Amino acid sequence: MPQRSRRLVPTVIALLCAGSLAGCGLVQRDSGTPSATTSSTAAAPRGLEKFYAQTLDWANCEGGECAELEVPVDYANPDGETLRIAVLRAPAKGKRAGSLVVNPGGPGGSGVEYARYADFIVTPKVRRAYDVVGFDPRGVGQSEPIDCLDGEQLDTFLGFDPTPDDAREKKDFAKNAKTMADGCAKNGGSLTAHMSTVEAAKDMDVLRAALGEDRLDYLGKSYGTFLGATYAEQFPKNVGRFVLDGVVAPDLTSQEFTDGQAKGFELATRTWATSCVDGGSCPLGSTEDAVVAELQRILKVLDKEPIEVDGITLGEGWAALGVGAALYDQSKWKSLTEALVDARDGEGRALMALANLYADRTGNGEYRGNIMEAIYAVNCLDRQESSDPADYDTAAAKAEKVAPVWGEFIARSSMSCGYWPVKATGTPHPIDATGAAPIVLVGTTRDPATPYEWATRVHEQMPDSRLITFDGDGHTAYTRSNDCVDGAVDAYLLDGTLPGEDLRC
Repeated sequence: MPQRSRRLVPTVIALLCAGSLAGCGLVQRDSGTPSATTSSTAAAPRGLEKFYAQTLDWANCEGGECAELEVPVDYANPDGETLRIAVLRAPAKGKRAGSLVVNPGGPGGSGVEYARYADFIVTPKVRRAYDVVGFDPRGVGQSEPIDCLDGEQLDTFLGFDPTPDDAREKKDFAKNAKTMADGCAKNGGSLTAHMSTVEAAKDMDVLRAALGEDRLDYLGKSYGTFLGATYAEQFPKNVGRFVLDGVVAPDLTSQEFTDGQAKGFELATRTWATSCVDGGSCPLGSTEDAVVAELQRILKVLDKEPIEVDGITLGEGWAALGVGAALYDQSKWKSLTEALVDARDGEGRALMALANLYADRTGNGEYRGNIMEAIYAVNCLDRQESSDPADYDTAAAKAEKVAPVWGEFIARSSMSCGYWPVKATGTPHPIDATGAAPIVLVGTTRDPATPYEWATRVHEQMPDSRLITFDGDGHTAYTRSNDCVDGAVDAYLLDGTLPGEDLRC
């Protein structure tokens, strides 16, 4: 898996925006759209006054209004190099209550693209009341994107055999993992050292001020929950109504992260397998165990006998990414079954299409964005990883005991961070958001990427938080066809009404 935090796919944005999307035109002028927003009256941190005092000059673009926000590359040196953050606002459809900043996860998911689909990512009630505001975090998408590898190199990197069988293959795996770190060191410039979640959270507070909001209202999903929690820790007095859906626990050790996500995907795999059997005449087997065993067999066959698909080699690496992408949403389970049957018969286009969805890659082999590079640039700064291949052997062996299908694949995915050219600036720790307004957490019991236990863990770290439990499948819960979850989140965002203690949906 291509990231330290082992988030198998770049979150719901890839599933929602799988088609070709035109970028929004970033401008620095007013073109007759609503007047430039005045900045917030909240005090600016010392030395950052010029950034906090800026205004956003909005201009019409696809999906709303676009602008750019200027922030320092290095907050320790605010008079040095700066960068531009892309912002998109989808104005409220009714009487405006304020701005709701959104982040789809990743790390590396495009908040601009996410906000462009505002009608789908929040309910109609919230859409009427809020300007939905998305931003591409530093180094992501349209915010001066980090570019470490070219398309051909990225194809090789992502498609590499994720489960090496012997010493030679393990050496080759380590060499491949190092290519991402080397590429970012060579081509990433100053952003290689300045794409941490802490810095992105600081950017988000500058955005809050530029939007004219004294407090930030926020909806974060998946990695976006980690970004939100980090913001709450740094700026507790600026927290407004926060909803964190698909919670990442910031204090997890590397092994805990590996085991948690491996078990999450293992559970999702078995739930998919059961669904196939219960549907009758499952083409992959007559029992849950038989279907899982057939999946493993197909992956191993592809490891030894890959399929050529439109100029790319579909081996175990790409195939596993395709399977993982489908497990995020049960609406894709039937497609997964059909794709695996095709692959078993030597036809790999359907499985490769799922893998392309994961990588935000077109069928023509072009990458729409840079999430597959940004995800490393963020994760490798947020947590220091080992550079000793033996440590990954140990982690893989432990993870395989709890997750035979996914354990090794996930355990080895963070090796690139062991070679990162800059030492990590973050460390795992419990979040301390003392002084922040109550935060609403949403956890899904069979979420493959952010296990439910992580939501309960963060709930314990935030005494004033409220936890909504969704008993269901898939990654995240809000606006995924559950009226109970949607109603509770809407009541909080619109009226400030907190969910009841231990609400279960």
